[in-house]
Amino acid sequence: MSAAPDDPVYRNPVLDADWSDPDVIRVGDDFYLTASSFGRVPGLPLLHSRDLVNWTLVGHALHRLEPEGEFAVPRHDCGVWAPSLRHHDGRFWIFWGDPDQGIFQVNAPEIRGPWTRPHLVKAGKGLIDPCPLWDDETGEAYLVHAWARSRSGVKNRLTGHRMHPHGTELLDEGKVIVDGDRLPGWFTLEGPKLYRHDGWFWILAPAGGVETGWQGAFRSRSFFGPYEEKVVLEQKDTDVNGPHQGGWVRTPSGEDWFLHFQQRGAYGRVVHLQPMRWDGGGGWPVIGDHGAPVAEHRRPDLPAQPSAAPATDDDFPGGRPGRQWQWTANPRDGWATHHFADGLRLTCVRTPDAHDLRALPNVLTQRLPGTPCTVEVDLRLDDGEPGARAGLAVLGDAYSWIGLERGPDGAVRLVHRFAETSAMGAPPTPSGQWGRERDAAPPRPAPGGRARLRVDIGAGARCRFSYDTGDDAGDGAGEGFRPSGQVFAATPWRWVGALLGLVALAPTGQGHAGTATFTQFRIRIQEKRADR
Repeated sequence: MSAAPDDPVYRNPVLDADWSDPDVIRVGDDFYLTASSFGRVPGLPLLHSRDLVNWTLVGHALHRLEPEGEFAVPRHDCGVWAPSLRHHDGRFWIFWGDPDQGIFQVNAPEIRGPWTRPHLVKAGKGLIDPCPLWDDETGEAYLVHAWARSRSGVKNRLTGHRMHPHGTELLDEGKVIVDGDRLPGWFTLEGPKLYRHDGWFWILAPAGGVETGWQGAFRSRSFFGPYEEKVVLEQKDTDVNGPHQGGWVRTPSGEDWFLHFQQRGAYGRVVHLQPMRWDGGGGWPVIGDHGAPVAEHRRPDLPAQPSAAPATDDDFPGGRPGRQWQWTANPRDGWATHHFADGLRLTCVRTPDAHDLRALPNVLTQRLPGTPCTVEVDLRLDDGEPGARAGLAVLGDAYSWIGLERGPDGAVRLVHRFAETSAMGAPPTPSGQWGRERDAAPPRPAPGGRARLRVDIGAGARCRFSYDTGDDAGDGAGEGFRPSGQVFAATPWRWVGALLGLVALAPTGQGHAGTATFTQFRIRIQEKRADR
């Protein structure tokens, strides 16, 4: 969470939302961070900070997922896994693994771009978590990656390659440089970050699983090994379960810091900042408080900065969504109608999957905050066909949404619906689908086709929906917000936290189904921390 400039202490997490698998670098006085974006578009978020505590979102490095046809529909847990961010030869570089395709790379002269199109460096199934290293001492370049057993049948090992210095191809077939099966007690070794320090090759890599594991360090005088290993960060007696994958960065004054994630259920993978030092006796990194995560700590020795955090609120100036929003698949022309007035106008896209938001590519999402909060947005359902609908959703493997729908009689009603978890591996329903929506509350009149929608999200990501349609009698007097339905507990996807979503859709049919306009999207963070 952001910290006030005059506060000498920061508190974890410094990014209290799903910024999964973070990696960080420093260029001059600026720090940059990227994270996994999986199947959402645009991908590869780019965050900036001057003090490692206050971060802002400045853009994305990946504007469409490739091959485009593979991501025309949602693939929530696929796509961009665990990127590595580096700065070399005057350019920014990001490498990532797509578990179904292989290792990709993009690069740019500036953090805001322009970024190159994705280049496939190594094709193959299950190649994940790549990290490059350009060795300034020798001029050699290397790359290390992990394996996803779900695609390759292999895990718990790290493979190393020599890489051409231009970063577009590997120069050998690769060699297993760390085999976790040979290390007593180690399992699910993944997420390597590769460094050169004090004459050693260093690999910082987690193991033991995202919810229960630890952070390891490996060192060798030669890139191809053999490597020594040591656990350098673990939960111990703290409430930070499985302190996991992240990156090391050094400030201009010589301080060392480590950013990593913690898995927090529906909130996803939140980011913690840990102090780090090098043990003068053994030369190993010491992270946190003697290897335990810190909840708060003295701020880094860096110039004080104004409080900041990635944007959430949006007035949609000029009819365009802010950079905090991502589609659930590659977007198509016509989903959003740009205009000169403020407010986001979404087309009610016709789809055979109108009964299941999880299957829709045209849901505009942003991350669920990791603290109790209230989310509100104004919605107007413009002229449209019967069945056209739009609303505000809390979206995960189960979901719930509240919004407006035009009925067969042409009247607009306030509707609130939900769908249960789609149980991985369970047989589909007789209709061939994983599950259909059900009413969370009876439909209600919405005179004027307008409503202000609200979700109060409390501890444990428990969501209470409510609405204000002015007045159900239609005289415009208004009676304030009214609760709707039962409390809904948000759920994550397999690797992704729950999402807030704006959606407009309609059943299959002929012709234009109408539009919906969203205005004044707001998230008000409450004082009390969730699950703390």
